[in-house]
Amino acid sequence: MRTPRVEIEYCTRCHFLLRAAWLAQELLTTFTEEIGEVALQPGAGGIFEVRLEGTVLWSRQREGRFPEAKEIKQRLRDRIAPERPLGHSDR
Repeated sequence: MRTPRVEIEYCTRCHFLLRAAWLAQELLTTFTEEIGEVALQPGAGGIFEVRLEGTVLWSRQREGRFPEAKEIKQRLRDRIAPERPLGHSDR
C-alpha cells in the first residue's frame, strides 16, 4: 500500500526553512506508519503551506498565521487515520 506524501512549501526569503523542517520532524515522529514522505519545497512570497497529496491542509496566507503543530497533526490525522488518537494533541 502506498502511503501519502505531505508537502511543506516555505518561503526561502523569509527564512521559514527551520519552521518547515521542525514541522516535518513532528509529523514524521507522530505518523511513523501512516505517511511515507514529507517533502520540503522552497518557495517565495511569504508562503507557508502544508499539503497532503496536493490538497492544502494549512495556508499561512489563508489562515493569517503559522499553524501550531497540533493543528496540523489533527487535520492530517482526520484525513489519513481518523480512528487514531493523538494523545495531548487532541486536547
